Amino acid sequence: MIKTGILNPQISSLISRVRHTNTLVIADRGFPFWPEIETVDISLVDDVPTVVEVLQALRSNFVFGKAWMAREFPKSNDAGTRSRFAAALQGIAVKYEPHVQFKLRVPRAIGLIRTGDTIQYANIVLESA
Repeated sequence: MIKTGILNPQISSLISRVRHTNTLVIADRGFPFWPEIETVDISLVDDVPTVVEVLQALRSNFVFGKAWMAREFPKSNDAGTRSRFAAALQGIAVKYEPHVQFKLRVPRAIGLIRTGDTIQYANIVLESA
């Protein structure tokens, strides 16, 4: 039995297939369903778990080199929220782009993890280093 690390078998399977330069999406609860890619929905109730919590858990398993978020994220959220995301993404080059353009990256991802996060535009496309 697994005692540490990622315990969810679907997430473990998903991230084991992420290779160099592949991408993975962590999304909030309102993000659209994408039938083209595997989705692991771990939303339980509002804000459980959050995008930041999932990101922190994943970072202990492998290295991300780049990330993309919607340009609307910083404009739609307060300083405290922006600070929590910045801390969780520390050391990862983050690019902001219009939400419509951001969503064009999603179908090329290995998969998507949907959280219960209610923060506006709290979606991240992560590229494996």
